[in-house]
Amino acid sequence: MFSRAVTRAATQAPSVVARRGFHATRSQMSSPFHYPEGPRSNIPFNPKSKVFPFIFWGFMGAGFGIPFGIAAWKQSKAPEA
Repeated sequence: MFSRAVTRAATQAPSVVARRGFHATRSQMSSPFHYPEGPRSNIPFNPKSKVFPFIFWGFMGAGFGIPFGIAAWKQSKAPEA
């Protein structure tokens, strides 16, 4: 008797858990905290501008080149003895 109740509860548990995931509150479109949605609306820059590739590749080049520049500067310094 007890084992039958346990197996029945075990088989029904996943369906109860799966069903609970769909319960949510609706988004409040009249809220003052609703921001625009859509492509490129969640990033703080405009990838469609004409200067974007120069700024982007400049930032990437600096991030990649600074460690090598620091290493070259450290290697060129005279050792302190």
